[in-house]
Amino acid sequence: MSHIICIANQKGGVGKTTTAVNLGAALAVAERKTLLVDCDPQGNATTGVGIDKADLPKNLYHGLIERHAVEELVVDTDLTHLKVLPASIDLIGAEVELISQPNRETFLRDLLRPLGEEYAYILLDCPPSLNLLTVNALTAAHALLIPLQCEFYALEGLSQLLQTFKRIKRNLNPRLVIEGVVLTMFDGRNNLSHQVAEEARKHFGRIVFETRIPRNVRLGEAPSFGKPIVLYDITSRGAQSYLALAKEIMNGWRGRHA
Repeated sequence: MSHIICIANQKGGVGKTTTAVNLGAALAVAERKTLLVDCDPQGNATTGVGIDKADLPKNLYHGLIERHAVEELVVDTDLTHLKVLPASIDLIGAEVELISQPNRETFLRDLLRPLGEEYAYILLDCPPSLNLLTVNALTAAHALLIPLQCEFYALEGLSQLLQTFKRIKRNLNPRLVIEGVVLTMFDGRNNLSHQVAEEARKHFGRIVFETRIPRNVRLGEAPSFGKPIVLYDITSRGAQSYLALAKEIMNGWRGRHA
């Protein structure tokens, strides 16, 4: 059965899409069949793996609103074991159209259900807000992965995400757990990064991943070339960190707390 991980944080600029794209690629390099689902109307995860949104006749919108079969929507990438369910600006309209529908929180779960045995991992990249698309992703997922940037105010606002997590778990998805918290944009030369890491461990305890994603120029460059970091520069610290994060997850990360 697929392990479905929702990657969410309502704060923008925390490395959420970077994590979704590069964790997906790292799992694929390890020969784990992986599907990256782009739930963000900006479609950055789609372009981040080299897919031109303008060339696609169908995307996630057509699955959620027009009820196209999910198999019609999945697109290949340059990595054999990584597929993408792409997004485009159409998704902005999806939230408006879903709002009046009964069971509107479960549309994504229903769409993905036929893929339950096909992939080892399904990663859901969410928009930077706690909107209906994010609620759909949390309802469809088995686990929530939270990217937390090593910057001032990093922990501010996470209480809202955790309250949403608890409401979804209580009312819509009782199997939902926390996969873990991954520290992003870590700069070992910066005292602030170490302070945030220490605060995160005090606040979240053992569910903080051992792997820290560094500030890395190559990670920032890779999306402009439409490549995950493992294809752009596998020797970079950014690539090695995401390979290490993938290994933690594949080894049955000790997190996954209710």
